[in-house]
Amino acid sequence: MAAHFGRLRKGATTTAVAAVAVAALSASQAPGVTTDDLGRQSAGAAQPSGDASTGGEGGGATGDSPYYTDLPPLKSPNPSPSASPTTGTTVSVGEAEAGIPATVLDAYKKAEAELRASKPGCNLPWQLLAAIGKVESGQARGGRVDASGTTYSPILGPKLDGNGFALIADTDNGAYDGDPAYDRAVGPMQFIPSTWEWAGRDGNGDGKKDPNNVYDAALAAGHYLCRFDRDLSVQSQMNAAILNYNNSTEYLNTVLSWLEYYRKGTHEVPDGTGTLPSHSSNSDPASPSPSTPATPSTPSAPSTPNTPKPGGGGSTSPTPKPPAPTSPAPSPTPPTPTQTVDHLEDANTGKLTATAGSAFGAKVAVRAESKASKGVAKVRVRFTIIGDTDATFTGGESVATVVTGSAGTATAPALVAGEKAGDFTVRATVVGRVLGGLDYTATVTPRQADTLTRTGDTALTCVPGGEFADQVELKATYKGAVAGKVAATATLIKSADDPTENDKGPYFKDADGKTIRTLTDLTTDADGVLKLPKLYADDATGTFLLRVNTTGGAVLTVELKVAAAAS
Repeated sequence: MAAHFGRLRKGATTTAVAAVAVAALSASQAPGVTTDDLGRQSAGAAQPSGDASTGGEGGGATGDSPYYTDLPPLKSPNPSPSASPTTGTTVSVGEAEAGIPATVLDAYKKAEAELRASKPGCNLPWQLLAAIGKVESGQARGGRVDASGTTYSPILGPKLDGNGFALIADTDNGAYDGDPAYDRAVGPMQFIPSTWEWAGRDGNGDGKKDPNNVYDAALAAGHYLCRFDRDLSVQSQMNAAILNYNNSTEYLNTVLSWLEYYRKGTHEVPDGTGTLPSHSSNSDPASPSPSTPATPSTPSAPSTPNTPKPGGGGSTSPTPKPPAPTSPAPSPTPPTPTQTVDHLEDANTGKLTATAGSAFGAKVAVRAESKASKGVAKVRVRFTIIGDTDATFTGGESVATVVTGSAGTATAPALVAGEKAGDFTVRATVVGRVLGGLDYTATVTPRQADTLTRTGDTALTCVPGGEFADQVELKATYKGAVAGKVAATATLIKSADDPTENDKGPYFKDADGKTIRTLTDLTTDADGVLKLPKLYADDATGTFLLRVNTTGGAVLTVELKVAAAAS
């Protein structure tokens, strides 16, 4: 449902594996960072508030769920050639931590290949997906997946109920995470349900988008990282993408350390034999981590012998225990900013109109307000494009989520019109609340031309029953600029005063060779040029007219002369 744009904070840029590892290790032990009893870090409570100017929010793809904090060995894998036991292909053999289960590795590489074709400017390395997969789920719990890439049991993060983690009320009625009260991160790449609803992809071609399938999850993660036309070969943009996924500098450092490690070399291991991190938060008690030792039970304290009363003949009556102190009643939990929102108000949104293929000049802006009509900050507002349109937000998405700033205002990313003309709707709603939203109508007008000219000046002549030697070629412009992809119609008309179709004289031929005198669905090319098909003449002689019209009102009438050849 919602695209969780992360708070882009200053990340650590490293130049060596050791430097990255040290930075990540230091960050993971920083004051104020909490970990659960198995050492998996909680990023929720320690994060600063989002910066509305970036259009970000703290949830990220994972809702800032906990993650594995283990770092790779300082020694590089130092790969050497070997043969894969499952595929027979040449692989690299290194440290045990460099082994990635076969199906999981295949999913990462297939996602990289798909993104290289669909978003070549992103330059997504599969090793980045592997690094995130390691940190989020220990490579799908060491590769516990079936042949189609689906995990044998769901991988679920803790309830995001605000108790040590972010507070995200249920958005999917438990469809993905089985929890109808609060959201939980799901699957090998740990997407929260509201993000998966719009970001999910079908990576294995089975017609489903399953967050617990490593092919689907890896492809979705790749598209998520490549949003906003990012180039991940640029370190600052890669850092921003990782922070967008899970908004924590410690998380960024940990992912970067595994990325460098995998870039030094990795190898394929059979499914189910991957190395799990030792510090993990295992939400599936039926499938404990094989690398996590059982916690020894604490020995009970020895009983205290009864103390005889002084001077009392050896009585063994126990000394009365003092009454247990009464715990003070817990303070009521204050409402979250989202819970205080009463309604959304328009925030001076301009007229939403654009020509096909161009950006809209105005942006949708709303204000989250309380019952007292005061702006509420730090509230997630979801903007959704609805209707039969190919318009998108900048970055190619149809859903965007923005956190309100200090004045309670959230502004959607710029809209970009596609080629389909017509109206569509942009809907603004509050994430995590059942409140009425605001709908905005946006209009895409067709591409236009206001001038048509011939590209040549040769007279167009023909003998009866012959064919014209030259084809009619025109160029369209709009306000002096090239008018590409503009719709046009060409008709052989009866006269300058009668634009109806002529029934004699020059004609075109359709695909079956039949006579036609009106051409529709014509379009100028990217340079504004329109070249009409070849013209033929029947037995009629004289001067005939060809009229071409474009969207936007450009009109050009061309003379065609048919005369017998001079004797």
